[in-house]
Amino acid sequence: MDSRPSYDEKLLGILRASAGIFAEKGYHRASIRDISAATGISLSGLYYYFRSKEELLFLIQDHCFGTLLQRLEEGLPGGDDPAAHLHLFIRNHLRFFLANREEMKVLSHESEVLTGEYRAGVAAKKRRYTERASDILAELLPRGGVELRTATFSLFGMMNWIYTWYRPDRDGNADELAESMTHIFLRGCLTPMGAKRDAAPDGGLEGAPSIWRTG
Repeated sequence: MDSRPSYDEKLLGILRASAGIFAEKGYHRASIRDISAATGISLSGLYYYFRSKEELLFLIQDHCFGTLLQRLEEGLPGGDDPAAHLHLFIRNHLRFFLANREEMKVLSHESEVLTGEYRAGVAAKKRRYTERASDILAELLPRGGVELRTATFSLFGMMNWIYTWYRPDRDGNADELAESMTHIFLRGCLTPMGAKRDAAPDGGLEGAPSIWRTG
């Protein structure tokens, strides 16, 4: 696994096409020949970039979580405003997955397929990403409020299934949805948009679940 090529443009194209095939047919029904037909790359050319269908699935998931983490760290604002950090987290998640909806479907539906070092590698990035969300929420939640594990799972539950209902012609873009989801998460549906959060953050809760199963 360590000797695989870096994520160059050709590999990224292969991953994108493969995610489309996996999303349409499911991992187990899809074949490398399907991917060869979709990309116009010979089987030997594909096997230069990966050694098996499982490694291909690993590369899709590894790239997705790696990109999410990198963009999150690059985009987090300075200062100590956890509500602003939460909004950035949600916006980063939605921007990536609304632009990569087939990848999101693959991550959601094929999370149990990977084994061994592939599973461990993706699980490590999942934990880092989930822990980042939990760290932000820990700063927001008051003592005696919603348990941190519940809040974290609820946040990802709100975001992760968006590909099943999102329609760009009626639901707005990722930034507009991030505004709405941040408001719903912090203030609820019954509070008018634009209302400010009154309570000061008071952390102290511990624990961090995974977004999808991590091992």
